[in-house]
Amino acid sequence: MDIIAFLFLLSFTIVAVSCIQETRDGFRYYIKLFLYGVYSTIVAIIMLPWILMSPGNVKNARHGSTFLRWYTKFLGIEWELRGADRLEKTGACVIVVNHQSILDVLGMFNIWHAMGDVAAVAKKTLLWVVPFGPVAWLAGTIFIDRNNSKESMRKLIEAGDRSRCHAMKLLIFPEGTRNKSALDTGLRPFKKGAFRIAIENQLPVLPIVYSPYYFIDEKTHFFGHGKVIIKVLEAISTKGLNHNDVDELIRRTQSIMQKEYFSLATEVFTSLPNDYSPNIAVRKKFLSSGNS
Repeated sequence: MDIIAFLFLLSFTIVAVSCIQETRDGFRYYIKLFLYGVYSTIVAIIMLPWILMSPGNVKNARHGSTFLRWYTKFLGIEWELRGADRLEKTGACVIVVNHQSILDVLGMFNIWHAMGDVAAVAKKTLLWVVPFGPVAWLAGTIFIDRNNSKESMRKLIEAGDRSRCHAMKLLIFPEGTRNKSALDTGLRPFKKGAFRIAIENQLPVLPIVYSPYYFIDEKTHFFGHGKVIIKVLEAISTKGLNHNDVDELIRRTQSIMQKEYFSLATEVFTSLPNDYSPNIAVRKKFLSSGNS
């Protein structure tokens, strides 16, 4: 057994070290993502005894983020937070974020210290991903069932009420799912839940925009090193708004975030060398489209 354990550890170390480098093969591309899941699971298990002492407390998520963000160094991703002062000075609010990749959550872990007390909203199917789902629930994550809109809205309204009473932030991806074609088609239509909560509780909406993952090319299995800009925009007040204003609030928020996303994409793409090969066709198409 000792020999088997040694060989397993040796094999794991060799694979892990090889994945630190920029890669362009399917095996190491998916291994990087797989190890992200493994690492998250290990952290969840280690933290479980502490989380059980205060189940449902959103501070558990902030403590967990301290360990989870370390995986960033393994992947070679740099997260640049802009507008941290806006994030820190805004109390109870509804944070809305564009959603491109499973790595968006890793980005959130890297700025959690600036967000303070936050309850994330996630789809209920993730709750059954053991042990990550149950531990996330114990850390204050709110799981909603997309197939039961009435029950989901009830949970969100309760969360909004807690947010207002306890100066807590709510974190929601309003597109509802990952959007891999944002450079071509823009952000997906926003779902109404986040904005109904904000108006119901007169909470400001705080938009956060991620720049594109230009260093990851799913088609060629390239997973390089690079920087993602996370920009916090000005909070949008909901004071005096009512349920009749939900659609206009969505339109305004999406327009602001869309404009900023294209601006960040232009900044990032124009800073790359002309011969930088990953996603080169996508970059050229975008820069010539008039959206830049």
